[in-house]
Formats: sequence, structure tokens, C-alpha cells
Amino acid sequence: MKRIQLIFLLSAFLLGCKNKKENASPQFSQPEKIKIKYASGFKVTALKNATLAEVTYPFQGATSGYKYLLVPAGEEVPEHDAQTRIIYTPVSSIVCTSTTHIPLLDYLDESDKLVGFPTTDFISSIKMRKRIDAGKVTDLGMDKGLNMEMLVSLKPDLVMGYTMSSDYGQFKKMEELGIPVVINAEYLEKHPLGRAEWIKFMALFFNKEKQADSVFQVIEKNYLQVKSMTDTIKHKPSVLSGIVYGDAWFLPGGENYASRILKDAACDYLWGNDQSNGFLQISFEAVYEKAHQADLWIGVGNYANLKEIENADHRYSKFKAFQNKKVYTYDARKGAKGGSEFMELGYLRPDIIIKDLTKIAHPNLLTDYELYFHKKLQ
Repeated sequence: MKRIQLIFLLSAFLLGCKNKKENASPQFSQPEKIKIKYASGFKVTALKNATLAEVTYPFQGATSGYKYLLVPAGEEVPEHDAQTRIIYTPVSSIVCTSTTHIPLLDYLDESDKLVGFPTTDFISSIKMRKRIDAGKVTDLGMDKGLNMEMLVSLKPDLVMGYTMSSDYGQFKKMEELGIPVVINAEYLEKHPLGRAEWIKFMALFFNKEKQADSVFQVIEKNYLQVKSMTDTIKHKPSVLSGIVYGDAWFLPGGENYASRILKDAACDYLWGNDQSNGFLQISFEAVYEKAHQADLWIGVGNYANLKEIENADHRYSKFKAFQNKKVYTYDARKGAKGGSEFMELGYLRPDIIIKDLTKIAHPNLLTDYELYFHKKLQ
């Protein structure tokens, strides 16, 4: 599915804060909810001298979330309950665990704050690659092989991670070592603009809320402009997605982020009526029966050309889209070390993705636009 590197947990490093009452209920002054338009996985409340950020849905099936009290350096810490983590802002150094966090830093002009990352080869950002090449970003290893001693030596103000379940694994060790951890659950958002809106979450830790809002407004405007063009289209080409991994064909469920963008680009995604928001696992035969006449096949993993696809499984060549050379990859752009720019930047820039898909499905609409993430395989 993607470049998921780490599973993490939460910042619990200030249990001894002198202003904290262990079992006290939050007593905040002048709370004001900050409007989040599309994202459903986090909410923000502005307080008199702090900000409360809540990740309400940190992993699939979660029944509770996590709270972070962001306090400007030098300010008094408001009373809070034992489950609320304290983060002093702005942070001056950060370790990220997903390539999707990298553009958030870039677009906030905070690229220089990244000091560590698991397997830096995955990073495509030109800005970050310069920092990596200059030795300013430490490669911390990957997954369970994360170098904890090296992480501690970096003394980051914050580790931003993500989790697939309630099992935090080694990230609990980070908290025990005094390293604050914050969960970013952007990957669970169903709406494309909801994922992009997590730039507002990242911005909280750098006091860059206004800049994040400006960036998001441009992305939202671009996305909605294209959607307004496709809303009245009646003829929608049928679309197949995904490929076989192991014994099953993996493709997006009907409530999945990818399905939503296809719909907004006026595509008839053949599994669009499915109610799941994850990835479906279907037999090759079942996919063929439903989609062998599909007009377009979009999203074929890492395959670089049609010959590779056919060599992997000769049955792929029986699909109409394959025979008509209407097969598209999203991996047109790779970083210097082979990282996928789509996997890194796509969450923040759904406006580019919808333009790509609209150009593919309705080439007469965006006559001067050239595909960015996607390309047709030959």
C-alpha cells in the first residue's frame, strides 16, 4: 500500500510537570474551536495561553484518541488530565516516520527542522535530499530495526509517527526515554482534502497556522475548480485499479480516498459502490469478470511498462484496457534514491491528482495540462 515505515505512540514525557494535577479535569480559559473543514481525524481548540490538539481517530477501529496540549515556550502550563501530553512550541527539531510528513515541513518552510528519518532513501523532496546529502538528516534504520540510541542522541523535540493499531511497540520506549511522540493519522481520512488539511495539524507545532491555512486554501481552490468542471459530465469512462499481490487482487474500496478522487474526476470506478474504506482483496477471476471491459486501468504498482505486467501474469493482457494501452502508473516521478513522489506528496496535493485523473479520463477538459504523477505505460 505505501511506504509506511513506523508505528508509533504518544508524548507522555512531562508527567512531572510542576503545574500539572495528576487527576484534574481540564480547566481551560476562553476555549475556541478552530474550524477544520474536511479532516475528521483531528480537532483543535484555541485556549487563552495554549492550544489543545486532539487526534480523535488514530487508527482503524480506535474507540478513543489522544490529546496534546501545545504550550508556547515560557508560558504557564494549564491544568490538564493525566492523559494529555504537553508539547512546548515552536519545536526546533523533529523526527518524522512517514514520507507524507515531509511535504508538510517543506510547505511550511520548516524543512531545516528535520533531523532524523527511518530509511532516508525513501525521501524524494529535493529540499530534503540536499539536507540528507549534507549529513543534516540521520538515517535511523527501518521499522523494528530503528536505532534507538541514535534517536536519543539527536534529542528531537518531537517524533511524529503513525500507528496501524493500538500496539505502540518500540514507540513506548521513546516516551520512556523522554522523547515526545505525536500521532499523525492523515492516512485514515476518506476525503482527499481531509488528508491535505493535516498540514494544519503539523503547523500547530511550529506556530505556522496562518501559513498552513494559506497553503490549504490554494490546494482546496485548485481541487474544487477541477471538480466543478467534471460535475456535469455524463459520460464517465469505467476504471479498474490495483494489481495482484500474492493470491489476491488488491484495489481500493468504494469509500477509499482513491475511489473518491476518481469519482470527483468523473470516472466510473467499478468498485465505487462498495462501502469499505480500506483495500479490497479479490480473486483474479472475480476482478476479470467485472472489469475485463474497463476503459482505463489506473494504478498498477511499480510496473514500469506493459511487458513487465504481462510477464508477471499473462492473464493481465486479456483486459481491454491493457490491449488498448490505456494503463497508467502513478509512479512517473521518482526521487534521487528511487522514492515515490506520489506516495510522498500525493496526500498534500490531491489537486494535482484530480488534474491527472481528469486529463486521463477527459483529455479535452484540460487541454494545456501535462500529467504530473501519472503516465501511460507503453
